[in-house]
Amino acid sequence: QVQLVESGGGLAQSGGSLRLSCAASGTIFSITTMGWYRQAPGKQRELVATIASGGSTNYADSVKGRFTISRDNAKNTVYLQMNSLRPEDTAVYYCNAAWRHPMIAALTGTSWGPGTQVTVSS
Repeated sequence: QVQLVESGGGLAQSGGSLRLSCAASGTIFSITTMGWYRQAPGKQRELVATIASGGSTNYADSVKGRFTISRDNAKNTVYLQMNSLRPEDTAVYYCNAAWRHPMIAALTGTSWGPGTQVTVSS
């Protein structure tokens, strides 16, 4: 299993910035795609951004041009730089990682972090 721990959430003003980090442990597994999702009160969890191990990225339309996802493969850490924040970005942000065992192809899975609150005031 892979454990994920997020950090960096908090309160920001509209137009401000925050940077989220997520570190993965459980080093016997290979981490493939990592990503960020968010869930606002009363809404379903939605994709924010993902990044593959090779660096290719995918973003939700609502955050394109404002958020940047990056990763440090040596540290098994993924980051989300959030700029030009809006009140509608307020949500709990969850880190996600897909992983596989390096020797047992059938042993794969995904893990979620506990979430970190991001609140943007207008």
